[in-house]
Amino acid sequence: MSEQTHQHDQQNKSNDRALSPAAQELFSTLGTSISPDLFVEALTHRSFTNEHPLAHNYERLEFLGDAVLELVITETLYKNHPTYSEGQMSRIRSKVVSEESLSEIARDKLKISQFILLGIGEQRDKGAYKPSILCDVVESLIGAVFIEQGIDKARQVIHHLLDDNLAFYTTEGPALDWKTAIVIKAHKMNLGEVSYRMEMSGPENHLEFTAYLLINDQDVAWGRGSSKRKAQLDAAQKAWHQLDSKTESINDASLPDASLPDATLPVAEEE
Repeated sequence: MSEQTHQHDQQNKSNDRALSPAAQELFSTLGTSISPDLFVEALTHRSFTNEHPLAHNYERLEFLGDAVLELVITETLYKNHPTYSEGQMSRIRSKVVSEESLSEIARDKLKISQFILLGIGEQRDKGAYKPSILCDVVESLIGAVFIEQGIDKARQVIHHLLDDNLAFYTTEGPALDWKTAIVIKAHKMNLGEVSYRMEMSGPENHLEFTAYLLINDQDVAWGRGSSKRKAQLDAAQKAWHQLDSKTESINDASLPDASLPDATLPVAEEE
């Protein structure tokens, strides 16, 4: 334990006794505590400071926390995956630190919404549940930990919060383009070739595409999107998860049920 972290822990023992049960649970999940003033700053949205000019919002802490988070995830990928290319590591990192990933942690692990300080208008718009704000607050908390306790404790907190997501996004499917991943998965399971059947609907200026993913000419999954590629990616992601849920290799007769929609639309060309 660094001297900086030791001094912080001693200083905050008395503060922890005065915390509400919900805040104590948050710090327990976070893996450390933060001094009251910095904790409040890390939870204060700009809309609140617009109405309370003497308060400080979390944007500077968020800026810092974003940089620390990217450093730690990059470091982890570099050390743990020596065969990964720069492109692979970049794709995985972008998913691990994405708004979707961080807002999920804020909502499901930290249950942070109840603590966020918002202006009246943002409260009315349920800002405490917006993924963008939840993501910002996770980064600002990381920034606060770094400021008070240094990189070692910040690294520990990041791993504590994000290692599950990191493990998921470094598995074969999520780490790749889904269309590439499903081809690899199908070949490993000896299922045959992947192909797509395309349909489209709607007015010419607002087309919706439906992609049917087939393996060995059998429907496995379908997806929709505003473009051909987006529909195919959606279908490929669904198909990958269906195949991944199988614990043993399957033959053609046991391919997952695609649960396809009614197909009465004009057919577009296959890719």
